[in-house]
Amino acid sequence: MQQTTTAPEPRKGMPSTQLDQAEFTKRFRSQFTDQSFDALGAELDAIAQAAWEGYDASRKSPRTRKAGPGYADPDYDLAVDWIAAKAAVDKAQQDYEITDRPARVLLVNGSSRSEHTCPGEMSKSYRLIQLAEEVLQSGGIETEILDLSRLTSEYGRNIHPCKACFSTAAPLCHWPCSCYPNYSLGQTQDWMNDIYPVWVKADGVMIVSPVNWYQATTPVKAMMDRLVCADGGNPDPTLTQGKTAKLAKQVELDGWDYPRHLKGRLFSVVVHGDVEGTKDVRRSLSDWLKFMEMQPAGPLAEVDRYIGYWEPYATNHEALDQDLAIQGEVRNAARTLLNALQMHRGNDAIPGSNLKPPRQK
Repeated sequence: MQQTTTAPEPRKGMPSTQLDQAEFTKRFRSQFTDQSFDALGAELDAIAQAAWEGYDASRKSPRTRKAGPGYADPDYDLAVDWIAAKAAVDKAQQDYEITDRPARVLLVNGSSRSEHTCPGEMSKSYRLIQLAEEVLQSGGIETEILDLSRLTSEYGRNIHPCKACFSTAAPLCHWPCSCYPNYSLGQTQDWMNDIYPVWVKADGVMIVSPVNWYQATTPVKAMMDRLVCADGGNPDPTLTQGKTAKLAKQVELDGWDYPRHLKGRLFSVVVHGDVEGTKDVRRSLSDWLKFMEMQPAGPLAEVDRYIGYWEPYATNHEALDQDLAIQGEVRNAARTLLNALQMHRGNDAIPGSNLKPPRQK
């Protein structure tokens, strides 16, 4: 189909989501049900009124400053939160490009199970991450663990949903994501601004995750969706005057180069389950990483296995204790990633890394 040269109008037609003040206040006050707040009714009323005013005025990013030099529109008012997030990503990219340093691997625990909240027990994924970390550190690799179980067990840890800006027009999806925080909607304490830099500065990423109902776990899927901006996202929100959909459509139609912000990093994926779905989830994660032009470390770096197959859940950790084979396979996955990093950082080119795809995202 031939592309048009004039951007179409953004489609509208969904019902309004605007709340009246009474419903807004009811929802806002529902956060403060602990008895400790009972004596603070007047204060909470005042705070609720201030929150309503921000919501009613749609003050998504109340604190801004001029973009300044280096942006398409230096006079555009950028959110100070986004400016800080961009600075962190840029610093991580500079660190990544330093050649005279040890290789780095980001270890991602994809399980939401934690001993620090219900169910009161650690995850097998975290134990497997620890096995991989031992191997990598013994080989001189710097490691960092991104423990996604903190979404369920730590106060103020959120990964808010992707709003699918990319589906409207690629340049509308900013790198890093500018959709959050949205103060008017109470969509705050978003973890992704901390997560983007640890992906950027890593030479390799190893994800260890269980299967949840035939799919990637909730924390992993949330992170995946919000990493869409790393694959073709726009590093200059002033190009689109923030979230101006029609302008973003025109920028894309005029020609967009889909920058691959994580291109060339290596990866390993280990998926484990107890009944079904490991192969599908492992392939899903591997295909996602490859689509971002990250590179698989090697065949032994991609593992899907069952632990305690059709056995009681109550003894799942004991099943892992006894399963020396899966422990060895995880260690081998880490060793494969280690070896691939050593070759890659020795300037051995990754096959196909200099080729340009005939299709863009």
